[in-house]
Amino acid sequence: MSGGRSRAGDPALLDHARLFRATPTPYLVLDRDLVIVEVNDAYLRATGRSRAELLGCYLFDAFPSNPQGPDASGVPNLRASLERVRDTGRPDTMALQRYDIPDGPGSFVVRYWSPVNVPVLDDDGRTVLLVHRAEDVTDFVREREQGRVERARGEGYRRRVVEAEADLYARARELRTALESEALASRRLATLVDLAGQLAGCETVTALTEVVIDRGLAELGADGGAVAVRDGDRMHLTLTDSLGGHTRERYADLPVHGPLPASVAALRGENVLLPDRDGALRWSEAMADVLADTGLHRWASLPLRVGDRLLGSLTVGWRDGHPFAPREVELLGAFAAQCAQTLDRIRVHQAQRQTSETLQRSLLTEPPHTPGLAVAVRYHPATAHEQVGGDWYDAFPAADGATTLVIGDVTGHDRRALAAMAQIRNTLRGVAYLMEAPPAATLAGLERVLAGLRVPSLASAVLAHVWAPGQPGGVPDRARLLWCNAGHPPPVLVGPDGDARLLEAPVDPLLGLRPPRERRDHELLLAAGSTVLFYTDGLVERRDCPLDEGLHRLRVAAGRLAHLPVERLCDEVLADLVDAPRDDIALLALRVTG
Repeated sequence: MSGGRSRAGDPALLDHARLFRATPTPYLVLDRDLVIVEVNDAYLRATGRSRAELLGCYLFDAFPSNPQGPDASGVPNLRASLERVRDTGRPDTMALQRYDIPDGPGSFVVRYWSPVNVPVLDDDGRTVLLVHRAEDVTDFVREREQGRVERARGEGYRRRVVEAEADLYARARELRTALESEALASRRLATLVDLAGQLAGCETVTALTEVVIDRGLAELGADGGAVAVRDGDRMHLTLTDSLGGHTRERYADLPVHGPLPASVAALRGENVLLPDRDGALRWSEAMADVLADTGLHRWASLPLRVGDRLLGSLTVGWRDGHPFAPREVELLGAFAAQCAQTLDRIRVHQAQRQTSETLQRSLLTEPPHTPGLAVAVRYHPATAHEQVGGDWYDAFPAADGATTLVIGDVTGHDRRALAAMAQIRNTLRGVAYLMEAPPAATLAGLERVLAGLRVPSLASAVLAHVWAPGQPGGVPDRARLLWCNAGHPPPVLVGPDGDARLLEAPVDPLLGLRPPRERRDHELLLAAGSTVLFYTDGLVERRDCPLDEGLHRLRVAAGRLAHLPVERLCDEVLADLVDAPRDDIALLALRVTG
């Protein structure tokens, strides 16, 4: 072996990032402010999260305390340990901790962990990062507790574990003891507990009403009903099919100040209980038409209330009349409370989402026209309301005549990430134009500006300069591409023959890490007909498959669709790879037209 070659076992050749991600024990890396800056695959599997959901998040925003858990010590214990490690520079092995993790809106999964926290010190002995190891020992704890239950069972002891999911789940479980002697009520109760999970997954008012109308009212033993949502002085109602087309059309829209029970419950915040036909007619003359149209004689309307805010009402009807039992009213109230919480969450998120998405789209401008090049851009929002945030693309002319292309992703998925994205995007535009420097130097300059302005965000990005064939700064018969990759997924190059490959040049660290690192430029000449795809990780990252599989799918799709015009190529790639994304997606395609 010649002296110029390195051995396969040379530590200099180790890819430490790949080694960290492949480590089978769950690990997090935190900065001094307890913000997540790195996470390995074992931790993602243990918590059911993706890198996009965690990177850049404050640890206890990503994993808050379970408000309904019997033991709320997990968060303060872990925070105290991490702060102690940060301030003393010494490792800390914690005792076994119960720390429930979120499993959907309002829902937590009981988990037990064996945590160890270790400082990462610089040359002066100061803590710069924290490593958090969290071994999941839930199965061990459950087996131990099960053994105790089995031993106690012979002494007549029975333990009931109560797991609450939002308001309905908690109330329904509390009612179980009172209703367990009534088989029918118990079956309904068990089904309503399951409905709570379905309501928690609703992201639109339409989805909410479908769950309530299609399943909820039937499980209450009702023969019909409606969900009314307030909109100013009017209410929009969704009614069950069992009430017939005439009724659904006639009562699809009602005044909030009207005489019907649905309006009164929504306006006054009171339950309206009409146990039979006579009671309904005594309530209001308008009920005569309702009884005739629906054939239902017994009615209950309950307000959909969150705090002091009245969002609408839930109305339930039965053919047979009889008095309302207190336990039945409690059950109806529990279901209405869960519906109200879900409706409020949806409306708040929709308003936030609309504002954030409008702002985000306003920042994503159309690319410039450059002879010899075609550039297409797309922005695809996430389906989950809370996931709007930091994905962006940009394309603008450089001072030397080149076309500057940018794809980037600020860590985090909230309005703070959106604000940071706007700062970074606009700052990068100015820095790139004024410096007239290659991409690596431009990104280094951007980091200096962001540090001086104290923009505390991490971001990945690819910054590229491209010169069309024959353009000054380029070459006569090919386009010249110069780029720098700061912690971002690799671009995809598709040749004129449809052969697709990843531009897996060495990747530099994320923007915003301290201290800034030296960055490198990479150069490539592109023949006419070549296409380069720049994208954010929402296009390729899925919870149910490895990242390498997502990159492979993108490469295959890009090669198969390379014959399409670049605008259609973007649309077809999104249609082929994207179903209901949990993360925003930005996509930028560059084609050399000659």
